[in-house]
Amino acid sequence: MRKKTLSMVALAGATALTLAACGGGGDATDDGTAGGGETGAADGTTMRLSLNQTEEHPSFIALDNFGERLSEATDGRWDIEVYPNEVLGAQQESLQLVSEGGVEMAIVSGTQLENLNEDFLVFNLPKVFDDVEHQMSVVHDQEIVGDLYSSLEESDNLTVLGGFTQGARSVYTTSTAVETPADMAGMNLRVQESDLHIAMAEALGASATPMAFGEVYTALQSGVLDAGENNEVSYWTQKHFEVAPYWSYTNHLVGLDYLIINSDVLASMSEEDRAAFDEEWTAAYEEHTQLWDEATQDAIEQATAGGATFSEVDEEAFAEPLLALADQFINNDVQQALYDAARAAAE
Repeated sequence: MRKKTLSMVALAGATALTLAACGGGGDATDDGTAGGGETGAADGTTMRLSLNQTEEHPSFIALDNFGERLSEATDGRWDIEVYPNEVLGAQQESLQLVSEGGVEMAIVSGTQLENLNEDFLVFNLPKVFDDVEHQMSVVHDQEIVGDLYSSLEESDNLTVLGGFTQGARSVYTTSTAVETPADMAGMNLRVQESDLHIAMAEALGASATPMAFGEVYTALQSGVLDAGENNEVSYWTQKHFEVAPYWSYTNHLVGLDYLIINSDVLASMSEEDRAAFDEEWTAAYEEHTQLWDEATQDAIEQATAGGATFSEVDEEAFAEPLLALADQFINNDVQQALYDAARAAAE
């Protein structure tokens, strides 16, 4: 794996990209390269990809390897430089940069895309996916997602390529494991700031407490929060197991990140290079899924060694109120068709 470190020059360049993008995006050039990309001596284009994770995260590793394979497959005509740790901006900023052409690619959450097209809400719903395998089969099935993923091309110059899993999210608590929603009565559960996640907390039986992720550890420690919800990797890496050692497998939501690309950049690829790009992207999300599974198992082992306990729940008791959220939040025929197709793929 290529290990890229960002020098002060690279950081300065990233800042310049942000400033340049505020004035408008780069167009595709006559020689088939994107105006926003970096063109080397051999007329190869290096696409910049914005990521909010560290170099050790499965997303960085899989994307970095994606770039290496793509460069080899296209004889250096296309490459990808991954910029981790939000050095090109947080997800909302990166989304705008890709749209304008200041940056070619980015990883963004489903919530970010939902702000541009509310139909992306469907894949953010609790229980729409049974597990990671089901999720990956749906979000890379062009018969299901083709129209959704191209829906931002005219309005925002963005093409959605597919997704990386964030893993299944469950509840963890400070005082005792939970088995049913009734066990969460009176608990303050941290959620992300969205109407859907607030409703999700209530379906889980708790009181919703929207809060920035960076504040959760202290809030759990001080008693402001009684519970959090996340995947096992974040539970371990953020050390939440130290202050909320009771993990209960509600598996209420399988989280999802999307890879987006500037539509003009994608269109500038030759047919041969686009085929290579698609093939290596498939290899990238498959590698990421494997890396995520390994990271999850390691996180469980490490958190257990640190004093956490992992317990099963009454799945049926949680499933009914969570599934009811689909009726509450789906509001058009397109969303209903996406939801029905996703659920059918599980059967």
